[in-house]
Amino acid sequence: MVERTAAGSGRVLDVGLPDDQVDDFLAGRDAAVRALALASRDVVLDIFPDAVETAEGNDLGYGFDAGYRGLVFTIGLTSTGVNLGVYGGASLDDPAGLLAGTGKVHRHVKIRTQSDLDDELRDLLTRALDRRNVDS
Repeated sequence: MVERTAAGSGRVLDVGLPDDQVDDFLAGRDAAVRALALASRDVVLDIFPDAVETAEGNDLGYGFDAGYRGLVFTIGLTSTGVNLGVYGGASLDDPAGLLAGTGKVHRHVKIRTQSDLDDELRDLLTRALDRRNVDS
């Protein structure tokens, strides 16, 4: 685990993977995909600073605890970018039309350029986290 400072409160949190473990997870990926994954990670951790971060398969996971039950977001690596998964995205209001996918519960946002990590995405992720906080 890594110490991070929670945004706003200044509280030190013991969450997240060490940067070298994230680097190992991203090793062998195209430089542009690595950069998008790291930038997406920064956005998720800015919105959800006390997230428990895991790395499994091709995904980084962010939740209230390790495992599926507490999951809120995933960062899935593809050959051309990142799919930022949103737990419960199928029922989340999406006025900007960012969410993709056809699953009954989850959706994802395709991150292909740094400009995809915009205020509309941050708003969507914040609303998803707020709703998941209520549901937990």
